[in-house]
Amino acid sequence: MHRDTVSVELGTRAYEVRIGSGLLAGAGEEIAPLLGRRRVAVLTDETVARHHLASLEAGLDRAGIAMSALALPPGEGTKGWAQLAHAVEWLLAQGVERNDLVVLLGGGVIGDLGGFAAAILRRGVGFVQIPTTLLAQVDSSVGGKTGINTAQGKNLVGAFHQPALVLADIDMLATLPRRDLLSGYGEVVKYALLGDADFFEWLETNGPALAAGDTAARQVAVRRSVEMKAAIVARDETEQGERALLNLGHTFAHALEAATGYSERLLHGEAVAIGCALALDLSQRLGLCPQEVPGRLRAHLRAMGMKADPGDIPGPLPDADALLGLMAQDKKVRDGRIRFVLARDIGAAFVAEDVPPQTVRDLLDEALRVRC
Repeated sequence: MHRDTVSVELGTRAYEVRIGSGLLAGAGEEIAPLLGRRRVAVLTDETVARHHLASLEAGLDRAGIAMSALALPPGEGTKGWAQLAHAVEWLLAQGVERNDLVVLLGGGVIGDLGGFAAAILRRGVGFVQIPTTLLAQVDSSVGGKTGINTAQGKNLVGAFHQPALVLADIDMLATLPRRDLLSGYGEVVKYALLGDADFFEWLETNGPALAAGDTAARQVAVRRSVEMKAAIVARDETEQGERALLNLGHTFAHALEAATGYSERLLHGEAVAIGCALALDLSQRLGLCPQEVPGRLRAHLRAMGMKADPGDIPGPLPDADALLGLMAQDKKVRDGRIRFVLARDIGAAFVAEDVPPQTVRDLLDEALRVRC
């Protein structure tokens, strides 16, 4: 299978996202040109290490690159102060210098935490992302957002720190549980909804094959998602304006994640898919988009076997007022006003700050009453 390369154009900090099969096995030759000395420190998690660390080590060894590795516990609970401190202390113990590279092998948790560790180590060392999940390949590995969670919320401590290279090996998606793959697909759908109606139509046709293991379809979806994110990041790196479009569905999603305790009850991409459906509902209620648009999205999510409504989340949820309170704590709130990404149609999203809270409350109240 061919390889795709997407450039993230950020001047002197520009980098490439390489997408295709066999990139893990060839990681040594991909990374070698970026190295001052032929050694790297690898941050991963225990689950990923079992599947992929030996392949990475072999690929580095073929290029004469030595590696040391730290495998952190898997899961969102790792993305906090304790494991950040552990990672930074370990990197210092490995003698990582400012001109060295840290390699991050894992999903969004390792990418976010490891990228933040790289940002603060010696006031900034370079890093390479090797994302192992669909969600990380299409979203979190690109764009330089790094950080950890705190008691006050998700990603409230972090830094913008761009990688030197991203290697998205499509073959690694074969080891993902179906639920995790579909969680990542929630972010793929988000990209189509925010800016590419033709891509959404392609997903309606090819999504089932992608979920069933079609590597060519997976590569197309990853490439198009990365192209869209790279273009937005290049124009608005630190989210002063247009980059906020990437938060389509996330204001609802983060509240639902908080309400479910950031637990296995609701994965991030599942929350994003539900959040996108609610954002289209809100757009339709405000008279901004055609009535059939939310239904079209839900039909696709259902066809993919995905959650599409709050009622699909197992267990109890708080009431509409409590969810609205969680939304008001989101880090995207400005001057006390919740910012929403709304849409005029599939592929036509925009940022709005003047949404009446009562309309949102009524929408949530109705959505919560329709429980499975």
